Amino acid sequence: MAKINFGGVEENVVTREEFPLEKALETLKNETIAVIGYGVQGPGQSLNLRDNGFRVIVGQRKGSKSWDKAVADGWVPGETLFDIEQAAERGTIIQYLLSDAGQIAVWPTIKKHLTPGKALYFSHGFGITYKERTGIIPPADVDVILIAPKGSGTSLRRMFLQGRGLNSSYAVFQDATGRAMERVIALGIGVGSGYLFETDFQREVYSDLTGERGTLMGAIQGIFAAQYDTLRAHGHTPSEAFNETIEELTQSLMPLVAENGMDWMYANCSTTAQRGALDWWKRFRDATKPVFEELYESVRSGNEAQISIDANSKPDYRTKLNEELREMRESEMWQAGAVVRKLRPENN
Repeated sequence: MAKINFGGVEENVVTREEFPLEKALETLKNETIAVIGYGVQGPGQSLNLRDNGFRVIVGQRKGSKSWDKAVADGWVPGETLFDIEQAAERGTIIQYLLSDAGQIAVWPTIKKHLTPGKALYFSHGFGITYKERTGIIPPADVDVILIAPKGSGTSLRRMFLQGRGLNSSYAVFQDATGRAMERVIALGIGVGSGYLFETDFQREVYSDLTGERGTLMGAIQGIFAAQYDTLRAHGHTPSEAFNETIEELTQSLMPLVAENGMDWMYANCSTTAQRGALDWWKRFRDATKPVFEELYESVRSGNEAQISIDANSKPDYRTKLNEELREMRESEMWQAGAVVRKLRPENN
């Protein structure tokens, strides 16, 4: 574990060089990893672990679309694919990767199979941090650990297949065996992390919920819509408005930011673009900072957690979600996007 200085703040970071895959395999050589859930994170993490040589099984509800997807991905019913209870019973490490609402519903089944010495693994701090609301309180004689990839399971898998890694945070909430730290680091390497940085369950969920509602998803869609609508209202065509709002950002500028940072991206744009960006970015920061403070307080207080629990537990949740996504998909901005994507050279 290395100490890395980030602008004067020291953090614990683990790289694949100091904890290579061979060491991870040796650490978990006697373990059976039971991945519970095959939705957002389950496929990417389980497939990466399997391809890396770990002993992995999947637990999923029989007859579900996710069960069929697992079979299509090569998991064999009765050998490496089981119903949730069977998988939880067989696993020495239980990767609890159901949705937050799903974790609440299935918790009584999982809890009875958390026998002494097992490890309970999360990829989100939600269930533990808000345990008074979720009822997820692990027994004292199991390790409770976390690996949270900083992206979707789809991205984790795609980057793994490209020979790259998606950075992940790691945390130990409970060390009952004395092996929790080596277990969690080995799992972080096994699922395909680029490097691992230390957090705790509370900080993970606070930052994650803020990020999802903020720059990663909520805020960026809101900013996209505001700029697109402004351009359209002033007579710009859908193609022009979409290209100037989204296509140029995602296809041209963000790769430059990822490569060497925002200042490098600025330096590789026109002087007119540089001047405008430097003049306006602080105004956008100042305008949105109060919204982010309000958002963080809503996360910290547990309000966002309760909203999610209440909404996601309703029987018509999926129907309402699909309707909200349909509304976004059928908006003029994203309809224009569908046309623009088809015009990209790689699609012709």
